[in-house]
Amino acid sequence: MPLQMKLAAITLDCPDPPALAEFYQQATGLEPHPNSDADFAGLNREDGLFIGFQRVDDYRAPLWPGQSVPQQLHLCFYVADLDEAEALLLELGAGKPDHQPHEAARARVLTDPAGHPFCICRG
Repeated sequence: MPLQMKLAAITLDCPDPPALAEFYQQATGLEPHPNSDADFAGLNREDGLFIGFQRVDDYRAPLWPGQSVPQQLHLCFYVADLDEAEALLLELGAGKPDHQPHEAARARVLTDPAGHPFCICRG
């Protein structure tokens, strides 16, 4: 019988955990973890999934799509309206790389304020 595992947490390295947690909190509506601090901040989802953000000294942002500083992690989020979601995320501090590997009507690659690439997908 295969091992049964349930994803409990995802943690991203970054230079400023509270700021990155705030970006994702505003983007997702997830609740901030009450024990968040300057070195480790987190968000809680109702089903128990935890997204953490940990401070890393001398953090180097991924250079996507290049591999000189690999992405190491890639998150995908479903959204109802790609144009609306992209505009809001850009207002919140996301970036949009020139390289877009998907058809724009299906998905878009953005980067969070710490440089991690993530996709928004029509869903």
